[in-house]
This record gives sequence, C-alpha cells and structure tokens, in this order.
Amino acid sequence: MSSSFIKYLLITLAVYACSAAQAQKQLVLLRHQKVVMRFNPGDEFVISVKGEKQKINSYINNLFDTAVMLHRTIIPIHKIDRVYFRRSGIVNLVGNFLVVGGAAYFLIDQFNVVVVNGDKANLDEEVTVVSATMVGVGLPMMLIRKSSQKVRGKYRLLTVQKGSPFYLEPINNGVPDP
Repeated sequence: MSSSFIKYLLITLAVYACSAAQAQKQLVLLRHQKVVMRFNPGDEFVISVKGEKQKINSYINNLFDTAVMLHRTIIPIHKIDRVYFRRSGIVNLVGNFLVVGGAAYFLIDQFNVVVVNGDKANLDEEVTVVSATMVGVGLPMMLIRKSSQKVRGKYRLLTVQKGSPFYLEPINNGVPDP
C-alpha cells in the first residue's frame, strides 16, 4: 500500500470518529418526570425571555448543558420564561371526530330519506338534536389548543443526550446516520 493511501485512510477514519463521537442533544420540556415537548437542533423555537415582552422566533442552532443557541444568540435556559408551540392532543382528535361524525350523521340521514326512501327532505327531530349536540360539543374541543407554556414550577427545560431516560432518537426521514 502506498503512503498516500494510508494517510487518506487515517484522515478519513479520524474525521468519521470525531463526527460519530459527538452526541446529538435534545431540549425537553418536562412536567414532573414526563416529557411534554421535545426540541432538536434545527427545530423552530419560539420563546419569551424573563423581563422582556417580545417573543424570540428562531431555530435551535446548538444545545449546551445550561444554554440554547438560537441562530447566533446564546440564551441561558434559566432565563427562558415561556415556550410557544403548536400541538394537538387527544381532546382535539375527539373534537374532530365529534364534528365530522355529527355532520355525517345528519347528511347520511338526509340521503337515506331523499334517495333511498324517495320522500321529500325533512328534518327528523331526533337526528337533528343528536347531530347538533355532537357538533356543538365537538367544536370547542376541536378549536381549543394550548399554544404556550410558562417554564416554572412543575414545568422545566432540560438538555438531554443519548443515554438519558428522556432522550428519544430523532426521526431522520430515511437518511442514514454518518
């Protein structure tokens, strides 16, 4: 083997070892010991800092043990007052099911009366009450979403890495790790 090939092989091995040794960190929002939200480097991160009224909307560039780097700004974790996010929960899913189910129940009944039975379109009081109740209960459940969380008391931010019970391997959309 030539010496240039051996040098190339050693350099490639050293670069690969360094990149593999650097662990991916995550920022998690905990409620007691349960993960509420998880943020990875590159994710959008909208926060407000204690003592300031303006929101900071950026992406997570890097995570440190006690700080977050947003683009080029380093913000200590203890200075973060509120985290803003968009998420839907089981209540929103049940609300969607009730609204769609209530509307579908009404439309299927009308289809059955007009097309299957050949009668004139009329409102069956029982079907209308059930359908309106399903839609009326489902709409608030579908639309009410929590959009932010204050970081204090039960809620806290924590930087975790591989090996932590709070760490979850990020989904990389089929791209193999280096």
